[in-house]
Amino acid sequence: MNYKDKYKLWLESSVIDENTKNELGNLEDEKEIEDRFYKDLEFGTGGLRGVIGAGSNRLNIYTIGKATQGLSNYLNDKFQRPSVAIAYDSRHMSSEFAEYAARTLCGNNIKTYLFETLTPTPILSYAVRFLGCKAGIVITASHNPKQYNGYKVYGEDGGQLTDKAAGEVLDCVNAVDSFEKVTSISLEQCKNKNLLTYVGEEIYSTYLEKAKDLTIRKELVKESAKDLKIIYTPLHGSGNIPVRRVLKELGYENLRVVKEQELPDGDFPTAPYPNPEDPKVFKLALAMAEEFKPDIIIGTDPDCDRIGAVVQQGQGEYKVLTGNQVGALLSHYILSALKENQQLPANGAIIKTIVSTDMIKPIADKYGIEVMEVLTGFKYIGELIGNFEKTKANEFLFGFEESYGYLSGDFVRDKDAVIAAMLVCEMTLYYKSKGKTLYEALMDLYNEFGYFKESLISIELKGKEGQEKIASAIDYLRNTDITNIDKYKVVKKFDYKLSVARELSNGDEEEIELPKSNVLKFVLEGGSWFVIRPSGTEPKMKIYVAAVGKTLEQVENNLSIIEKSVSSYIDNCIK
Repeated sequence: MNYKDKYKLWLESSVIDENTKNELGNLEDEKEIEDRFYKDLEFGTGGLRGVIGAGSNRLNIYTIGKATQGLSNYLNDKFQRPSVAIAYDSRHMSSEFAEYAARTLCGNNIKTYLFETLTPTPILSYAVRFLGCKAGIVITASHNPKQYNGYKVYGEDGGQLTDKAAGEVLDCVNAVDSFEKVTSISLEQCKNKNLLTYVGEEIYSTYLEKAKDLTIRKELVKESAKDLKIIYTPLHGSGNIPVRRVLKELGYENLRVVKEQELPDGDFPTAPYPNPEDPKVFKLALAMAEEFKPDIIIGTDPDCDRIGAVVQQGQGEYKVLTGNQVGALLSHYILSALKENQQLPANGAIIKTIVSTDMIKPIADKYGIEVMEVLTGFKYIGELIGNFEKTKANEFLFGFEESYGYLSGDFVRDKDAVIAAMLVCEMTLYYKSKGKTLYEALMDLYNEFGYFKESLISIELKGKEGQEKIASAIDYLRNTDITNIDKYKVVKKFDYKLSVARELSNGDEEEIELPKSNVLKFVLEGGSWFVIRPSGTEPKMKIYVAAVGKTLEQVENNLSIIEKSVSSYIDNCIK
């Protein structure tokens, strides 16, 4: 069925409401119609995610209903009396989508636990296991702009659905070939059938107790937390209450919140791109810092699974750290603190994604800890934690990805900005007790382990034509050997779709033991590298660049050279 047929089907359907039909009927731009209907939303690295609006390639109650009906069919086929937990963030339509998903699950006789108010994604992950559910749903588009929302599905282990399960659910979703097959009942019917339960405080309180138990230098925190000066911004999202609560309960009394960004607001008026990866979101916090002089500034994204940190660089100056820098700092802090407490396990492991900094490798080597790599997407980290739980081969210590996602502890199976906020503050407090800022601690790591610097280049290519350009460019690079990037020789090429890593000098190949994914990685002589992949959540091609050097000046120069050369090469591929 082509996009015109789908468009006509929606206009003529007896299920589609008149307001939606009017919205569609008023469309005059053929490209807009094509973009809304040329495909159905698919599960990517972040699940189902798209622009809010009418159409099969948009997020609305009909695409939510179709996805939930497919999920219901999957669960009822696979389990006896399954149950599902649902959470949502502050985005437009989040509560409405969550309620409609609940009504559809209940319409399929599935016990549903719906959070009473907006709730961070990691707490939903915890709730799935706490409640003994077979699945979880969180309505969020994470850090995307305000036009977006999303629908992330979690398995019974509390982790995002990985490839096999996501494929099975998607098959069930695709089998729902008409909206007439979606069974939804009223809220009153849900309650009368005893299928809907609202949840909240019990889950929050038990989660926070487990989170607080992850503090490592407990005496330091107990005695000195009150001395740390913190500015926090929830960026109009769901982190406001749990982040402040966990810090307060640990004794961090000297905390100020950015008032303009405190309350939930799906328009994100002070941060159009509500992502702590973007330094601009900290503008208001930095203005507060001029008077307050905090030791640390932290900010969480709308669903509170990502966190950014801003640290003192000099007298009155602050620097926004990258996700990789925070990952390296936390990795070193956790390992050194565990060793100091004689709690460092011999089989401990840190998990990172293939696009995250390699700086962690020499740090882990110093402490005799294994580093494991997974594909981009925290769901793969969660999956590996589950494997550790089953096999006991390794003990999970820390997981991170370059896009500001971190996790300690195994009771959550997704990145967790509540836990990360707590650990970042503890780490800052520790270095303050030693007379150092977090920035000075980072410089110490560079001096000891070498200089590593990374960057991300995003190329936006919207619509069907844009997706085709991205696919064509990556296929071209797959079938072409790049021998040099400026003055740097390419020594190894990883093709994660073909599961092959090849030495360019002699053609030797080895199998990549990771799930297949449309990702290419090129390793340069000296240890620098770059990775190219399509985004799983936005119409973008993403290029990750990593450089190494012996000094800060050298690594920055190397990074700049590689960025320019790779960007030029890619621009020629997509023309």
